[in-house]
Amino acid sequence: MNISNLTKGLAIGAALAVLMPLAASADENAELVIDGVTLVTRTAAPDHMNIDEIISGWVYRNDETQMMQMDDFENAGMLAVDAAATDWATVEGEAGESCQSCHGDPSSMEGVRAVMPRYNEAAGDLWSLEEYINDCRTERMGAEALGWNSADMINMTALISLQSRGMPVNVAIDGPAAPYWEQGREMYYTRYGQLELACANCHEDNFGNYIRADHLSQGQTNGFPAYRLKTTSLNSIHNRFRGCIRDTRGETFAIGSPEFTALELYVASRGNGLSVEGPSVRN
Repeated sequence: MNISNLTKGLAIGAALAVLMPLAASADENAELVIDGVTLVTRTAAPDHMNIDEIISGWVYRNDETQMMQMDDFENAGMLAVDAAATDWATVEGEAGESCQSCHGDPSSMEGVRAVMPRYNEAAGDLWSLEEYINDCRTERMGAEALGWNSADMINMTALISLQSRGMPVNVAIDGPAAPYWEQGREMYYTRYGQLELACANCHEDNFGNYIRADHLSQGQTNGFPAYRLKTTSLNSIHNRFRGCIRDTRGETFAIGSPEFTALELYVASRGNGLSVEGPSVRN
């Protein structure tokens, strides 16, 4: 027997063995309410999906984690929002302006997170929220671009995401966005790494099952940026993509790469109709 094939087979077997054979049903009665507003955590799946219902990752968390997100005083991601609110009003760059100078209060960003990523006609490309933030900084403020995965950037995406909390995710997948969506869809079903696992193997075929000591969710992005208890930090969508591919023992794409932006569009479209939750709390 070929030793490399044997090794690969054992690795795949070990990965799948951690999945419990019986799905743990998401709590039908779980209801996410924040500041008196009830968020949509379960709804009919978009027509392009292979499942009937889409479910927020919040539903699969234990009671303590759910409650942490339901209370803004307990949600550690709100510390990032506070930090970004200060940055929002801080003058930076050669133009002597701040985010507030052009946009006024952060509430002006209502609805922005719900439609990201979005095709930018002026740039002729698909842009994530991070790219819009940096374009404002470099082109309008004359300030330096923020690192895509830097704390300052993730904090700012948290502040902007909060303004859309409770609004339905509604990313466009037609028109000029269509080829990017197709690219992301192909990536979602492509097996990566030594374990030869695709996003769909976990988040479509096995959501609700236990993997080690935790439930697999559908991998929705409506809660990002997400505060992870495991890392005690706020995490971006692309950082989570990188971690997933790394876990397949494969070489990953770069954070902020066109590949991850296309994947972000496709995964976001799988959550069209769920409420924007960011910053959420996850394991």
